[in-house]
Formats: sequence, C-alpha cells, structure tokens
Amino acid sequence: LLALFVVAGMVAFVACGPNTADKAKKAKEDSTRIADSTAKVERDAFVIDSTNQVALKAKEDSTKKADSIAKKGGKKEVKKVK
Repeated sequence: LLALFVVAGMVAFVACGPNTADKAKKAKEDSTRIADSTAKVERDAFVIDSTNQVALKAKEDSTKKADSIAKKGGKKEVKKVK
C-alpha cells in the first residue's frame, strides 16, 4: 500500500511540473532577451567608435591648424589637442 502511495505521489509531482508550452515560452523569452542585450552592446560599441572618430578628426584638424600657423611664421600660440 505504501508503494502505491509513493508511485501516485511521484506521478502527481511530475504532472504538476512545467509543461512543454511553458518551456517553449520561457526559451523564446530568453532568446529575445539575449538578442536585445546583444543589440545594445553592438549599438554602444558603435557609439563609442563614432565618438572616437570625432575626437580623432578634431585632433587632426587642430594639428593641421597649428602646423599651418607655424609655417606662416605666426607668433600666435596654439595648443595641440592630445
């Protein structure tokens, strides 16, 4: 009789677990969350790269300006951007 109750309890425990539809829904939510976080990382990397390119362009422009002033023999002091 005890074995019958144990088997019935095991069947009831397994039957109350998550079903296939719940598992599929959770897997879809997880993959969507991963895709969203990957897109955010790529977007952040693009913004950082764009910012670095703007800073590099500004540095090149200031260097060109300082060089042209120096070639003209200007006495104006120009700070170069580091």
